[in-house]
Amino acid sequence: MAKNQLRQISDFQGSSNYVVSRELMNAVNVAVALEKPLLIKGEPGTGKTMLAEAISQSMEKELIIWNIKSTTKAQEGLYVYDTVQRLYDSQFGEGDVSDIKKYIKLGKLGEAFTSEKQVVLLIDEIDKADLEFPNDLLWELDKMEYHIPETKETIRAIHRPIVIITSNAEKELPDAFLRRCIFHYIEFPDQEKMEEIVRVHYPDIEKKLLHNAMETFYRIRNMKEIQKKPSTSELLDWLQALVLSGVSVERITTEMPFIGVLLKKNQDIEALFNVKSRNTSSSGYGRWR
Repeated sequence: MAKNQLRQISDFQGSSNYVVSRELMNAVNVAVALEKPLLIKGEPGTGKTMLAEAISQSMEKELIIWNIKSTTKAQEGLYVYDTVQRLYDSQFGEGDVSDIKKYIKLGKLGEAFTSEKQVVLLIDEIDKADLEFPNDLLWELDKMEYHIPETKETIRAIHRPIVIITSNAEKELPDAFLRRCIFHYIEFPDQEKMEEIVRVHYPDIEKKLLHNAMETFYRIRNMKEIQKKPSTSELLDWLQALVLSGVSVERITTEMPFIGVLLKKNQDIEALFNVKSRNTSSSGYGRWR
């Protein structure tokens, strides 16, 4: 069975707007074949969330997204029992309050389990939740079922969803949880891979503009003074701003227009121009090194 599944998805190569590496492609293939969650780590802006969208598009499956926040509890992904609405209905005689089932609302995990067709379930930024959150999902993700005590009902997955879990590595995840996942770390793209990504979004971008923008972008990323390094999504936004403004190509490396699209911290912008000022005055050139 696993071999058949591997053959079925061996042609997954990203989507029309997502460039995937061979290593990441293999990780997706193995996770689907072994029916295990795929845990994706990497710095913000490396396309972790977009991977789930690409898998959904490529395999023509519905995508269900569970966005995790610091206050999110595992229970919310299974179901929510609306006790407030039931109390309200009992006070004002609205309907049959003895039917508890109608006050049970399935969460994102519950929706994925009860879908008539296999879906892709994205559990996005799992490391934002408290430390117990991953452990609280171990049984459900492993056995693909959970119990609702209020209705004495057990929800079992009709089809095992393809589970993609992302993490920005803000917190370490429990070992027991990690053992149940296939893991892949998305490295930040090098210049060659980044150009490939950019041309997926902007196929007609001027070569000289792209060259100068990429040179400036990677120079900024390599500065040790920069605290929040610009990501792929910020580069794409910056390129769009440069194209729409019709800015001179030469100005990109000398003046760095619209720098607030790349850098989002005042300290980083100050650090950048301090370095640029020092290099320009010491070299005597109008172009920073």
